[in-house]
Amino acid sequence: MTWIDANRLKTLAVALGGALLFSLAGLPLPFLFGPMTACLIAALLKVPLRGWGVVSVAARTILGVAVGASITPEVIARLPQMTLSVAFIPAYILIIAAIGVPFFTRMCKFDPITAYYAAMPGGLQDMVIFGQLAGGDVRALSLVHATRVLIIVSVAPLVMTRMFDATLGNPIGAPAATLPPAEMALMTAAALIGWKGGERLRLFGASILGPMIVTAALSLSGVIHFRPPAEAILVAQLFIGMGIGVYYVGVTLQELRHDVLSGVAFVAILALLAAAITEIVVLAGLAHPVEAFLAFAPGGQAEMTVLAIVAGADLGFVIVHHLTRIVLVITGAPIMVRVVARRRAALGAAHPAAGGRPHDRDEGRDT
Repeated sequence: MTWIDANRLKTLAVALGGALLFSLAGLPLPFLFGPMTACLIAALLKVPLRGWGVVSVAARTILGVAVGASITPEVIARLPQMTLSVAFIPAYILIIAAIGVPFFTRMCKFDPITAYYAAMPGGLQDMVIFGQLAGGDVRALSLVHATRVLIIVSVAPLVMTRMFDATLGNPIGAPAATLPPAEMALMTAAALIGWKGGERLRLFGASILGPMIVTAALSLSGVIHFRPPAEAILVAQLFIGMGIGVYYVGVTLQELRHDVLSGVAFVAILALLAAAITEIVVLAGLAHPVEAFLAFAPGGQAEMTVLAIVAGADLGFVIVHHLTRIVLVITGAPIMVRVVARRRAALGAAHPAAGGRPHDRDEGRDT
């Protein structure tokens, strides 16, 4: 089997078809929602789709460069002003854990490790990978987090346009033909160096954070002055949307009833918590409604970056809050896992038959 096989080509065709249909229908974000919807429907219809692996990861570097290019001296000067709103994030995470872990263990019957990583609002791929290393149910984690991201990415534009009167027509970038070739070359180098350098340093979310750090250095030093071209950001949207849909390949009726519905129910809980903290931040005068909503929405960093760009939101504000959330979730995970493992061992010794669902199913999807 060659690396580019029939299933990957079929997946790309489905994604492009979805983007075309959404574009012709005049629907918002056609290169994100079109591929996501088309691949989701195809996956549920048992079409043999396959993710694009390293190509999908590489597409995320474009968003890392876009964020890094938005980090200017003006943004750095405003960091002290963000301190108060950022201070809400630790409490936000603790509340999510306090509600989410019991929800998944008692209501959904997940084992404690799977419950913890299912509840934590980190990056989709990060939570699945860390959950796997800790011994969690990889398939359940994949479906719960894919459902979380799918629903939030789908609902967020409606909230922004209907409740906050935001528009999603902000230019995502200048056409490639209008950008200086030297700067595009530097952005490409920043993407590759940041991505691979981040992986060597074992940086979480290396495909986004690595390019972001390198590009931010170039931006702050005045070497680059533009975001990646519009065409590149559309490609990133295409692969992000496609990746979300592909997570549902091979889903069974039992998984739909249990894992996916568990994810849907937990998203409702997260939505209430996010709405409450967004309202508090806005009423306190710490942020405008759109920025506060995007900063505290428990979606994936890549997806929220796309929405912030098309909404013309303060990208620096949104990303600072998401980075803080992800750093706290990732760094706190090993501590929490040790605590949960000790509790599970103690319960197992007292009640040998106790425990959550077994996690011996397949290990996710090639995305």
